[in-house]
Formats: sequence, C-alpha cells, structure tokens
Amino acid sequence: MRYLHTMVRVKDLDAALDFYCNVFGLVEVRRMENEKGRFTLVFLAARDDLDAVRSHMAPCLELTYNWDTEDYTGGRNFGHLAYEVDDIYAICQKLMDKGVTINRPPRDGHMAFVRSPDGISIEILQKGENLPPMEPWLSMPNTGAW
Repeated sequence: MRYLHTMVRVKDLDAALDFYCNVFGLVEVRRMENEKGRFTLVFLAARDDLDAVRSHMAPCLELTYNWDTEDYTGGRNFGHLAYEVDDIYAICQKLMDKGVTINRPPRDGHMAFVRSPDGISIEILQKGENLPPMEPWLSMPNTGAW
C-alpha cells in the first residue's frame, strides 16, 4: 500500500491555485478537465516531492473544481493537510507577507496552521528538531479557528 493523494473541493479554482502555488509554494503537476462530468482536477506537489511525483504520481494534493457552483462545508471539503518545511518561521513570514493569516503561530518552533481560500486547514510542521522559540511568534495569539 502507498499513499497517493488527498482531494479537496474548491469553489474558485483561480483563487485556490493562487494560494496553493503562488503563496504556499506547491507546483502544478497534472490537470484534467472533464466536460461531460463538468469538473476540473488539478494535481499539485511540494517541491521536495517532485521526483516521487514524476515517477509514481504521488504524493499529491488534488484540487477538485466542480463547474456548477456548490458551497462546501464540514465533511464535504476536509479536515487538514500537513506539510513538512525546512524553516517554519521563514514559511510563516512568507505567508504573512502575502496576506495569509497565521491561525496558529509556530510559538513552539514546531507547528503552525493557516487556511486556504476555501477554509481548508493546513498544518505546517518543522522538519527535524523544533526551532528555538522566538518573537514575533512566541507572543502571537491564535486567530480564528484552525
């Protein structure tokens, strides 16, 4: 058994791609449009996973965009995604600089949460050992739900 992908439904494909690719740093690796089914699938990967994706098409994040509008809530969209990063403070600063709210700051140098434009919670985890606690993260309060 091996992990393939996680699927999340998105309401606005352009906004979702802007967030996941331009802001968060994932790369589009495949796209499928199905006129009969009226949907588009876009597969994204983290840069450090590109070799694995090229050989096995996994692990990926699948964005599913249904052409007919629908509001997704609760179980229809998902719980959370998790990504490991080399420097949690640097990625959180980059996200903040691009207007993303850090819902759960990395006060412990280990874990943070943000949300996509569709409200999908994304857990960001520090690779290896926790970074030493530091400001502004140490005293930053939680914002909203994560």
